[in-house]
Amino acid sequence: MPNATPDTSKTPLRIADAVNDVCPWSGKPIAADSLTLYNGAVVGFCNPECRDKFARAVRSFENALQARRAESAGINQ
Repeated sequence: MPNATPDTSKTPLRIADAVNDVCPWSGKPIAADSLTLYNGAVVGFCNPECRDKFARAVRSFENALQARRAESAGINQ
């Protein structure tokens, strides 16, 4: 049976579970309303704007990696 991923839509993220104490963008203390789950870990930010900026950056990198993998595999040829 595969490992189940917790449904975070029903389980609120807790600031006590964050892997960081300060926002990686601003260096300010993290806030309870600005948490996200990344690779199974709770990551905190100082405000929702910084959290959303992180989500956009992650999507951008993931899209670039996917494009590079497709190119390397010859899918786009």
